[in-house]
Parts: sequence; C-alpha cells; structure tokens
Amino acid sequence: MKVALCCDHGGLALKNAIVGRLKDFGCEAVDYGTTTCDSCDYPDFALKAAEAVANGECERGIFICTTGIGISIAANKVRGVRCALCTDPLCARLTREHNDANVLALGGGIVGINLALEIVETFLKTPFSNLEKHQRRINKIKLIEEKYGK
Repeated sequence: MKVALCCDHGGLALKNAIVGRLKDFGCEAVDYGTTTCDSCDYPDFALKAAEAVANGECERGIFICTTGIGISIAANKVRGVRCALCTDPLCARLTREHNDANVLALGGGIVGINLALEIVETFLKTPFSNLEKHQRRINKIKLIEEKYGK
C-alpha cells in the first residue's frame, strides 16, 4: 500500500519516525514534505498529499501538524478525502471501520511516538466494515461534497 505523508515543522519529527516504520507495516511511503524544521504552512503540504490520495496515486495518507487540527481541516477540503484526527488506536479502528477514512491526522505535539505508531498501525491494518449503514452514511457525505463543490 502506498501511503502519502506530509507535515509542517510541528510534525516533522513524528513524520520521520513514522516513515521509518512504514516498511514494517508493509507500506511504501510517499513523502510530500516538509523536510526541514523551518516554519511553514501546513495547507501547502496537505493539498499535495490529499490530491495524491483523492486521485488514487496513494491509497491512504498520514498528515501531521502540531495539533493535527489544522492539517485535517485542510485535507478535508479536497473532494474524496475523509481525514480523521485520531489520538488513540480505538478512534483509528473505528474511523476505518465506520467512515472508511483514507487519511489519518496526528498531532506531533499531542501524541508521543510510541502511541502514534500504534495508531498508524491500527489505521493501516483495519479494513472498512462494508456494513450497509456505514456505506449509507459515507454516501451522504459524498452528496454534501457534491452540493458544496468541496
């Protein structure tokens, strides 16, 4: 599975730790930046990585800023992206099973590396449930996207 990764300066250390472990999870990392600790704007990186997920170049994404909030907001502006900010493995499992989320947002200043790696592994290994009620809800989200031209 190809995984799009991106971050701003506040998520760089965590992104680098995750990139180093993705092979262990059977995944290929595609890094959309940043690569330095210089102050930068997360929407620039979120857009490139979110487009890669939306157009199918990458199957999933992991996006990181200091809190995970801003980068998740930016990612969710791209049609076809369902980005969920998760702070524990349970949320990561449920967002995959219920929402078929294709992008995980993390807060580099909120979760530590060990917890983040557990969240990432859960997110990458959990399949969508394919239950009708969950698919129905995802279809309604898609209708909102279409109506508002996200």
